[in-house]
Amino acid sequence: KRVVWQRIKETIIEDCKKSEIWKILILDHFTTKLLSSCCKMSDLMQEGITIVEDLYKSREPVLEMKAIYFMTPTAKCVDAFIGDFKLKPKYKAAYVYFTDYCSDELFNKMKLYCGKYIRVCKELNISFLPQESQVFTCDNPGAFRSIYSPHCSQDKVNTLETLAAQIVTLCATLDENPGVRYKKETMLENTTLDNAKQLAALVDYKLTKHYDMDDNGKKKGKTQAQLLIIERGFDPVTPILHELTYQAMAYDLVPIKNDTYKYKSKDGSEKEALLNEDDQLWARLRHMHIAEVSEQIPKLVKEISANKKQPDGKITISGLSQLMKKMPHFRKQIAQKTVHLNLTEDCMNHFQKNVEKLCKAEQDLAVGSDVEGVKVKDPMRTLLPVLLHPHGTYDKIRAVLLYIFSLNGTTEENLNKLIQHVKIEEDREFILNWRELGVPIISLPSFFPMRRSSRRDRTQEETYSLSRWTPVIKDVMEDAVENKLETKEWPHQSECPAAWNGSGAVSARQKHKASSQDERRSGSRLIIFVIGGISYSEMRSAYQVTQSVKSCEVIIGSSHIVTPMELLDDIQALSKPTTTKETFTIVKE
Repeated sequence: KRVVWQRIKETIIEDCKKSEIWKILILDHFTTKLLSSCCKMSDLMQEGITIVEDLYKSREPVLEMKAIYFMTPTAKCVDAFIGDFKLKPKYKAAYVYFTDYCSDELFNKMKLYCGKYIRVCKELNISFLPQESQVFTCDNPGAFRSIYSPHCSQDKVNTLETLAAQIVTLCATLDENPGVRYKKETMLENTTLDNAKQLAALVDYKLTKHYDMDDNGKKKGKTQAQLLIIERGFDPVTPILHELTYQAMAYDLVPIKNDTYKYKSKDGSEKEALLNEDDQLWARLRHMHIAEVSEQIPKLVKEISANKKQPDGKITISGLSQLMKKMPHFRKQIAQKTVHLNLTEDCMNHFQKNVEKLCKAEQDLAVGSDVEGVKVKDPMRTLLPVLLHPHGTYDKIRAVLLYIFSLNGTTEENLNKLIQHVKIEEDREFILNWRELGVPIISLPSFFPMRRSSRRDRTQEETYSLSRWTPVIKDVMEDAVENKLETKEWPHQSECPAAWNGSGAVSARQKHKASSQDERRSGSRLIIFVIGGISYSEMRSAYQVTQSVKSCEVIIGSSHIVTPMELLDDIQALSKPTTTKETFTIVKE
């Protein structure tokens, strides 16, 4: 986020400072999200931008002001821009900034209709969203359907091209030219799933092209970075498990839309809170287990009340509002804690109502053994209590899927019984369509049983009994950092520098003790891109590995972030034909 804001300041803001007039900033949907993710309105005000407007809405002319247009290089955006100047100009002049490469066709069209108003036209090379400090997305949930639906073969090529261009802008923003590797394609029912291979080739080609055209006229060599590309089907378990760490649990169980949590305060009024890194308490708690979070928040509140010699006792939400009235100085701190007290309460209510009963069965099926380490010999015995309990349909589907994944596919007869049991005869695609991701659902008779990839031994690690599963991506991250990824499983699209070693060979050469972030920046970077969506638990893994390794920063990204429900809905929709023409692409149309 910091790097993106810095880049925007160095280009857009610096250019505008040369002119004394206060300016208006005009954004499209994507650039609105991009700016919101890395700066506040007050930051823009400081830089002389007084008004922020929507490119597509009708606006009053302000002829004495100069307008900054920050937009994606699409025909739709360019046409909206031309509309502001073609017949009657709305502004004194236009400073145009594109997120990415603008085609000659669009550029010439702009020049033809409003060339005399354009003072600046630049490409920023940022077409990804910095979601969190170590997470990025391409803001393209529709990519899932375009890549995996049998009805979208033409869209798939364009989508992979677009994602590749977005990944290259991420690398360029971080000033990295990484070695590119991908997870070997999987064969299933006579089809080969090679999206990771295709995307790796596209990214590598575009990276080479980008650094050949470097502004300094120098060809950039490979940097201390590695990019791994992997498909969603490599780990179907993690995104559908009930997670008990705060962020993953909240987004799964509580209706949070656009990172906004809505709740009722004690006086009955509707409140909302944005869950992002500006909320330091959220950043501190989000990867903790809910049991720890439940303990932490009351402690933090007691610290504040102790400062004001408040009576001890159980912390309640109504008690907090009383504190706020008595202590205006602590209002902001307490308001934050009120949000998290509410959210934690919401999570715990769901947990106690039905999730707790599901978790043991889910963990046993996912891990393949119970809490004592005894192997699960008959997964059906583990699944049955879940099916017999009046859980919701989605919860039962999730358990059935975990059962099927644990066996690497089941028989058609068994599958039909399970589908009848869950009463989804009309919606069997929730289960069957996982095949489109290369995940075996029906087991085929074979002389060569499917080899399950071996997992890292974590028996010595302390875990909660209902949180024993570790996302597969965490194994991948640790193996990559330790240089243990097998070339057979992870072919090189382009070689990493010979010296690449994420596990500390770099940091050992440092003389001064830098802050942990600086230390990582002068070390190496591991960038992971998951085709088809990442889960919040996989995002957490990037922070955990970075924390434990210190000398290597792990960054994870995807087309979008998924919750279990969203992923199941996307899976079900794969077999539905596209009725209307949907355009999901952001960078190119």
